[in-house]
Amino acid sequence: MKIIIVTKSYEFSIDVGTQEPIKEIKKKIQHFLGVSIDSQILKVCDWELIDGLDLDDYPLISDGTKMYLSTKYTPPLLPQPSKMKITVKFSARKIDIEVDKTDTLKSLKEKIHIVDGTPIRRMPLFFNGTEMEDEFRSLSDYGINESSEIIVYLKNMGRVVGDLPTRRVGVVVQTSSSLMNSAKIAVEMNDTSRVDELRQMLLERRMLPLDDYIFIHKQRIMRDDCSLRWHGVENGDYLYVFKGSVSRGG
Repeated sequence: MKIIIVTKSYEFSIDVGTQEPIKEIKKKIQHFLGVSIDSQILKVCDWELIDGLDLDDYPLISDGTKMYLSTKYTPPLLPQPSKMKITVKFSARKIDIEVDKTDTLKSLKEKIHIVDGTPIRRMPLFFNGTEMEDEFRSLSDYGINESSEIIVYLKNMGRVVGDLPTRRVGVVVQTSSSLMNSAKIAVEMNDTSRVDELRQMLLERRMLPLDDYIFIHKQRIMRDDCSLRWHGVENGDYLYVFKGSVSRGG
């Protein structure tokens, strides 16, 4: 027999058996209209037809009966947020950092360095008890999610410095207009040289007037008693000089 499927826009007929399951009718509609079975609602005289029943369970359905088709609303999938906050735990403190799931381990270390000042070479990072070593894998590849906790075990810098040979690094010292005419000064030093040695060299060469200065590397104030290597200074980096001094609490 034939039944007529009525939608909001048009109607069409399909051939069915007298004992055909309701779900089989929905499969035919899916093939014809592309509407998934789970989204279909079929009604006859305001009675919804149940998937587990057959046509002969509905005596009022006969040849030429109209079935009214509507569809369930399925809300669109919202894009998953890529930003998340994680906790970075040191031995005596914690910091919260906002990261992107696509960030790499390398970029996470750079963010920790900017926020906390910890040199990148000192920070092996551990997640779920395992050291993360591939700096170009994304955080999502490591299984890191919202509120994940990353552990930092700081390396002993004395041992690290001793293990690595001294290198010459060329940096650019950028002075501010408050010191003199703004200038870029190319300097080459050993990466084991301290910041106060860099300061003294610039004064002796009269590249800076006698005054108190602070040096900035990658948005962090540099410590006079620590080396360029300790601060993570690499060949070609910029060091910015401003008037002022830093007092550190005891």
